[in-house]
This record gives sequence, C-alpha cells and structure tokens, in this order.
Amino acid sequence: MNILVINAGSSSLKYQLMDPNTGDVTAKGLCERIGLDGRLTHKVPATDKKVEKDIPMPTHKEAIEAVMAILVDPVDGVIKTVDEIDAVGHRVLHGGVKFVESCLVDEACKQAIRDCIPLGPLHNPANLMGIEACEKAMPGKPQVAVFDTAFHMTMPPKAYRYAIPTKYYTEDHLRRYGFHGTSHRFVSKRCIELMDGNKDLKIVVCHLGNGSSLSAVKDGKCQDTSMGLSPLAGVPMGTRSGDIDACVAQYIMNKEGMSADDCLNMLNKKSGVLALSGVSSDFRDIETEANKGNEDCALALEKFAYEVKKYIGSYSAALGGLDCLVFTAGVGENSGTMRASICEGLEYLGVKIDAEKNNMRGEEAIISTPDSKVTVWVIPTNEELMIAQDTAEIVGKL
Repeated sequence: MNILVINAGSSSLKYQLMDPNTGDVTAKGLCERIGLDGRLTHKVPATDKKVEKDIPMPTHKEAIEAVMAILVDPVDGVIKTVDEIDAVGHRVLHGGVKFVESCLVDEACKQAIRDCIPLGPLHNPANLMGIEACEKAMPGKPQVAVFDTAFHMTMPPKAYRYAIPTKYYTEDHLRRYGFHGTSHRFVSKRCIELMDGNKDLKIVVCHLGNGSSLSAVKDGKCQDTSMGLSPLAGVPMGTRSGDIDACVAQYIMNKEGMSADDCLNMLNKKSGVLALSGVSSDFRDIETEANKGNEDCALALEKFAYEVKKYIGSYSAALGGLDCLVFTAGVGENSGTMRASICEGLEYLGVKIDAEKNNMRGEEAIISTPDSKVTVWVIPTNEELMIAQDTAEIVGKL
C-alpha cells in the first residue's frame, strides 16, 4: 500500500511516499519558497538519489503538482502513475475540541479546520491549502486529516482548564490543547509495545528538539502535556520562551511600546535558548560553545535541562509514580549529554542512567541500568509513519 504523507507549511510542503505496514519510505522531499521562486528537493532512499529543481510555485497547488510530476517521472520517479497512490494523509496542527482522532477529509472536516484557524492561525490555513491542492491534483483520492492536538484530548478538565473566567472557555474554547501529539502517540505506543504490551504503565515522554514538549501518559492515554493553547507554553525551546509570568509580557510591552502581536513574536521567535545563549537556537551550536567556556551557553543548557527535569517530577506526581521515561526528537534522540543532565538528580524517582548505554545517537535503546526502577528509553519518533498508519486504517474501512 502506498500512502502519500503531506505536511504543508505556510511557504513549504514536506512529503513522503511510504508503506504504512513496513514503514519503508519510497520517496521523500521538500517544496520550499512557495509563493516566491519555488524549489523542490526530492530523495529516493533506496538508491540515495537526490534531485533538486527550481520550479515556479506561486501557490500550494503548483507545489503539489510538482510533487506528483517528480513521483511519476520516468527517470527520477518511483511510481508509474498517480493511481498507485492509495490515499493521502495530512498533518493538521489544530483540531480544537471537535477532533479527538484522525478523520476522513470531507466538507465538514474542512470547515472544522477553518473554524480552528483562530486557534492555529499560522498552520491551519497552510494545512487546508495542502488538502485542497491535493483534491485538485488527485480528484476522488481518499484523504485523511491527522491532528497534532488529538492525542491530548483525553486530558481531564483539571489538566486542560485555565483558571480564568469560564466564559473564555465556553465561548472561545481557551484551554490547554498541547501539540506534537502525533509524536507523543507514536512514541508512547511504541514504548508500550516494547514493554510487553503492558498498557498499565505510567510514562513521561520527552519530545525534545527546537520545539519541545512533554506528556504524561497513563494506560496509553495522555493525562497532561506541557504546551498549552499554543506551542509557546512549557519548557524553553529553540526560540520560544516557554512558561513565563504574564506580567513579564505586560512590562515589556509598556516599556518598549510593543503591540501584543509584536510581543508574541518576540516570545516565539527571539527567546528560548537563542536568547539565553546569545549564540544560536541550535542545541549543537550551544553545546559546542559551552564546551569552549561560554557561560551564557552553559546557562542556556542548564536552564533547559532544569525545566525539563521539573516537568518530569511534576508529571510523576500527577501520574502517581513513573514506570518509563522516554526521550525522543532531535535533542532527545541524539544528545547523550542533555539526557544525562536531565536525569541527574532524578535518582529519588528510581532513575539510574548507564553512562555507556547513554553514549548513543538516534537508536531505539534502553539507557538505564538493570537495577533502575524506571526504565529509561530512547525511541526515535516517526510522525509520518503514524500519519500513514492512521490513513491506511481509515481508508481501509471505506
């Protein structure tokens, strides 16, 4: 079975053609600079072939057409006709309160995605453009929307409600939603599989990268997550501040004469470890400079580890214990130094890291000692496979 997975951004579009049963990726690529000059990068993993082309892409429609053309290209393609694509799965950022699981795209689904644009103003319009572009390029082809927020919709009210006047919840649906849900679902599901299918586990998943979030999972269901109404909340990230006192924003706005939008832009794009380090939003660059003695970079790394550690402690309390601690995403999968810093001091929870086992990158492995009460895992995430599997399951029921 061939599933085309689409992740449409405002000026970019990522794609993978894959088998949902095996996880094998036949082709993958990126359309970027949509709305400008347009550029396509296409890769075929089986042969290590890489093709780069400058192609006019005024809109997502032309980007999708470029993807379809390269997939069936006699020289660079991997399929003979578009008919070999069984269905299309789309990453959609925000499903609001209406979507607790993935769904077949129809007019009602598209309208609901539009209705969530105020909650996801940067991503939902682009996600919708990707869907509509695929509809035009492949009429009648089944399409499935997979929502970043869906996995977190099992949170109880005590976790997702904000302590603000109720009308903002009932009228405007302001609440904790959480993001990276497809990754958290994939990784927690895989953890359960690796732990002999025992769903009765208390798991904390640490999705750590340029964007970072944690989730508390019990019985395979999300109980709490660090991001909130938007991806700005939680731990400090590459350029996002994470949790701050709202009065900090008010003070800066008053002092600098900033608008609310300008202040949010600063908190989203000019804060986090970029601001603390003064060097970069990339943890690899910061670690390199910290090792050279840069104190600001050292502080940025310490702050990040400290805040992640606090969330692990609070989620362990919320879950009533901890069975598994899982690291995933760019930093979580690849930085043994950061994993060690985060786990240092968690011995009271029963966390013991094996230094030798922790000296690894990007592999699925247990990095805790045999006598550790908490099993510490590194599990590479695969959001595209999760999207493909959801798509195959839903289309299989048609």
